Amino acid sequence: MNIIKGLSVGVVVISCIFTNLSAQVRVIKSAKDKNPTLSFRGIAGNPTLSSAVETDLRNCGWFDVTNQAGAEYIAVGGASGSSVQVNVNGINGTAASSVSARMESSVKKTAHTIVDAILKDMFGVKGLCSSKIVFCGETSKGKKEIFICGFDGQDSSQATKDNSLSVEPDWMPGNPGIVYTKYSKMFTDIVEYNFSSRRTRRLAQFPGLNSGAAVSPDGKIFALILSRDRQVELYIKSLNGKEFRRLTNGAAVEASPCWSPSGDRICFVSDMGGKPQLYIIGAGGGKQIQLQTIGDEAVSPSWSSDNKIAYSAKTGKNYSIAVYDLNGKEPQKVVTNAAGDWESPSWAPDCRHIVCSRTSGGRSELYLIDTWTGKTRPLLRTGVNITMPSWSK
Repeated sequence: MNIIKGLSVGVVVISCIFTNLSAQVRVIKSAKDKNPTLSFRGIAGNPTLSSAVETDLRNCGWFDVTNQAGAEYIAVGGASGSSVQVNVNGINGTAASSVSARMESSVKKTAHTIVDAILKDMFGVKGLCSSKIVFCGETSKGKKEIFICGFDGQDSSQATKDNSLSVEPDWMPGNPGIVYTKYSKMFTDIVEYNFSSRRTRRLAQFPGLNSGAAVSPDGKIFALILSRDRQVELYIKSLNGKEFRRLTNGAAVEASPCWSPSGDRICFVSDMGGKPQLYIIGAGGGKQIQLQTIGDEAVSPSWSSDNKIAYSAKTGKNYSIAVYDLNGKEPQKVVTNAAGDWESPSWAPDCRHIVCSRTSGGRSELYLIDTWTGKTRPLLRTGVNITMPSWSK
């Protein structure tokens, strides 16, 4: 079946309040302005694993880990042979979580598995600690490569060695790989990179601009920006075939597409109104609906699996990160208020945290934002400028 022709071409009617397309996170503690406190008593028989689990509990952003008395939860575990057991109980002794795991190839992986199991059991969060972040790192003047690190900013390493300008990385669903834009002397190409095989393949190399690739949730097609016919427009293309379709047609310039959780809509940036703003269009084309966003400009959208869009909003002279809840349950809000330009947000798998780049004093670094509490903290600082992060799903 031709997957491009198989898409509905009817106009998608988008109401002001969107239907929630995914299950809401089940949170034991309902207050969103404060984390529950947790006292971690260690894992008997394995102090190295104890340290790694405590680090993940602190970095995951769902607990305030404390050594003080009176914590709302107490976590304690034990290791025997190749198995580990961790129990989390409320202060009154009520069981909140009980997870078991087998020792993996490294202590860090085992800790990630344990804490992910606790987060899923208590809050419905899937795979946060085992997730990865890719980003762009400036290797020399005018050149950038793609790098990868853990959810906590640790263990960063260089992935690509293009000796070029490699930017705009985006994860492929269900695949240990990414798509990104690679600049050459004449054109730009869309390239797929597989972390397991370390192989690349070109997915789009039309004459002119090929950029902004974002793969659909089912992994069959991807949205991209092409400059065919001397117009910069939004297209969709088969991931493994030659079929492609144009979704926009006008004098405006489009950029930065991202997919809805169900894969039936695309959010993108366009200057059709005179300034860069966010629009939503059906995956088969049709009417474009402008989102009423904060600030003079809105760029770099990221669509969470629970139907929220994070974007970079220009308020005054600088850019801040804002969140638009398409479910209509929360008012639109700016979640950063510190100096500098906050750009390229990307949702964590928990639909709560965001990674983005912050540029201040001529230096770009990765920051973590808690959209519930408004707290921010540096995630990764290096000797070079790092930008355009993308969090794996």
